Amino acid sequence: MDAAGVVLPGGGSGSGSSTSSRIERNNAVLKDPSWFGQFRNGSNPWMARYVYALIFLSANLLAWAARDYGGSALTEMERLKVCDGKSDCLGAEGVLRVSLGCFVFFILMFLLTVGTSKLQDPRDAWHSGWWSAKIAIWVGVTLLAFLLPSTIVRIYGEIAHFGAGVFLLIQLVSVISFITWINDRCLSEKNAERCHIHVMVVATGSYVISLVGIIMMFIWYTPDPSCLLNIFFITWSLVLLQLMTSVSLHPKINAGFLAPGLMGLYVVFLCCEPAGESCNRKAESSKRTDWLTIISFVIGLLAIVIATFSTGIDSQCFQKSETQGGGGEKEEDEVPYGYGFFHFVFATGAMYFAMLLIGWNTHHAIKKWTIDVGWTSAWVRIVNEWLAVCVYIWMMVAPIILKSRRAAGGSPPV
Repeated sequence: MDAAGVVLPGGGSGSGSSTSSRIERNNAVLKDPSWFGQFRNGSNPWMARYVYALIFLSANLLAWAARDYGGSALTEMERLKVCDGKSDCLGAEGVLRVSLGCFVFFILMFLLTVGTSKLQDPRDAWHSGWWSAKIAIWVGVTLLAFLLPSTIVRIYGEIAHFGAGVFLLIQLVSVISFITWINDRCLSEKNAERCHIHVMVVATGSYVISLVGIIMMFIWYTPDPSCLLNIFFITWSLVLLQLMTSVSLHPKINAGFLAPGLMGLYVVFLCCEPAGESCNRKAESSKRTDWLTIISFVIGLLAIVIATFSTGIDSQCFQKSETQGGGGEKEEDEVPYGYGFFHFVFATGAMYFAMLLIGWNTHHAIKKWTIDVGWTSAWVRIVNEWLAVCVYIWMMVAPIILKSRRAAGGSPPV
């Protein structure tokens, strides 16, 4: 306990002194120039994010190793009688076991930190410190996952499909909220004139990159007229880009070019690799493992970690704006981000990286050094792309629709 019973000079005592003491101590730690000092003191929630991201990255690497090299490195697993005698126990199933351990760890952290709002809360110290204990817990639950029967792991694999979908939905809302926030800031009266050139450069660059990406996809993934599904996916992405631009430029919305340009980048990214080896000019080169394949895999793995990390601290996109009504400043003793939401995102992210490493399919082997491949993965990306466009358009038109309905009815709709 902090100095809870110390009498203040003015006659007050108790919790006020405790809170002030804790805040002052946190501020002193934050000013420590040594990262190791901040890590050791365990009082810096901003520093804690990177440690959790490192744990998450380690789980990703362990899952990849279990998938690509686990068969030769851990053949003793078959003696534990949890793999039903299957030779691919440490293939897709190994990925799911590592994912399960990571998921359990972050769900435990979610349950232990959800609702934390003040820095003097003991759960803040648990979130930001006690690293030896938490790393031991993560290692322990991961090892335990490798002792579970295959039936339980397969059930988790089915649940992970849903959990990964939840992660994609959270990420989608976070990305769109960030894009619309940037657009609103740049178009505000305060910044419109100062940001005019920057907005034009970024918007133009976004449209150019998006169109180049669509052209390259036509070259790479539609070598033959028989590749009708790929032609449809790519063409429809171009139509969606035009649709978002038209909606944003509508006189009643007037959102400009920046937001649809950035959304175009996101849409092209989601549609960047339609499936089907016969319709993939890069398929021949992808059959062998070369340095480009390895680099693409590493970038994909890092992208998972970065996406999970950035989404985890963006709990504000699921709350009502705290800046409306003039009360946007956080109090000094409030936590800097939602701890529970942060760990929940990492828990669903554990399911998501499992699905990417096994191609959303637990019944087929995946080639080494590949990630997010196959028709199932392609359909997940395409549906996510369409949903993103629908959410973005709704965010643009909803204020106009609701405003017109209130004006016509004289009162808010029931």
